[in-house]
Amino acid sequence: MAKILIIDDEQSIRSTLREILEYEKYTIDEAKDGQEGLEKLIANKYDIALCDVKMPKMDGIELLERVQMAGIDTQFIMISAHGTIETAVDATKMGAFDFVPKPPDLNRLLLTVKNALDKSSLVTETKTLKKKLSKRYEMIGESDSLSEVKEMMDKVGPTDARVLITGPNGSGKELVARGIHERSNRSSAPFIEVNCAAIPAELIESELFGHEKGAFTSAHKQRIGKFEQANEGTLFLDEIGDMSLSAQAKVLRALQEHKITRVGGDKDINVNVRVLAATNKDLRQEIADSNFREDLYHRLSVIVVQVPALKERKEDISLLVDKFLDDIAHEYGTKKKEVTDDGIDALKAYDWSGNIRELRNVTERLVIMCGDSINADDVKKYLV
Repeated sequence: MAKILIIDDEQSIRSTLREILEYEKYTIDEAKDGQEGLEKLIANKYDIALCDVKMPKMDGIELLERVQMAGIDTQFIMISAHGTIETAVDATKMGAFDFVPKPPDLNRLLLTVKNALDKSSLVTETKTLKKKLSKRYEMIGESDSLSEVKEMMDKVGPTDARVLITGPNGSGKELVARGIHERSNRSSAPFIEVNCAAIPAELIESELFGHEKGAFTSAHKQRIGKFEQANEGTLFLDEIGDMSLSAQAKVLRALQEHKITRVGGDKDINVNVRVLAATNKDLRQEIADSNFREDLYHRLSVIVVQVPALKERKEDISLLVDKFLDDIAHEYGTKKKEVTDDGIDALKAYDWSGNIRELRNVTERLVIMCGDSINADDVKKYLV
């Protein structure tokens, strides 16, 4: 049941609003001024606050500002007999859901409350999904080498510096990129990923920069590229070592001038994008072989994060396997299985050329093929 806080210095207004809203089966609480309202908002969880503008001790606009600063996500509906368009605009700019004049029209008030509840539910659902997503991309492990990576992510995340993430396939480079994005002030903006190795050379420029209608035979309509999709957010260029030289030149221009041009277009489009790149190749060797631009390398590698191979952090295998067992049990809707100590030792003895991705696949194979307890003999039987 939705919980609503009425904040107003007039007892008669609070009583009237309480009667109306309780009739609609809402749970109601009251505060006689802005200060008491703030205390209750901090101490309790409310879906909506119906807040007067003119009040003693702390007015509604100041209260709204304090609530926003505290990170409280209660939806505010401002109410006032002194309402003006300017006040309404100020309130909505500061994050209020709506502004209702006194005396409130009953139908409008109830509709506004309903719409604010819909938004409150959406905000809660979004936060839940973000938490689930963050957990999905959590980096598991306590080894020294992984701790160094996490420390670098903590330092570079809040900045806008470009980062080059290196490491073998399956070692978790995408997790590092997502972790940096989540630590940045762009975390609420898009995280757009492009796998440069998976896109044919003749299509990569269209994928990154978009194209205008008629730019080439199959361009039947205008297309927005990944740079524009990632505007104000983060663009992750995975396997950048496989990008064509012509696309590299355009990426370099985008990084230098913060502008792009769609394929077949002549208009410059401003973009504000943080670029993270990853590769499993030795880019310095690629530069020596004339396969990669040195100037682009220096633009991308303001910070270089080296992700260790799994064989360099085998002490993390037990934690990783436990996480995978949790995930697989949840996905399959079954009881979580266990790996014995000798089973973990057998997993640690393996070389893991496919890194964490291979470990995840092997763990799933063991869950499918073995009983509730997975031992060393099971690991040796189904490892390869």
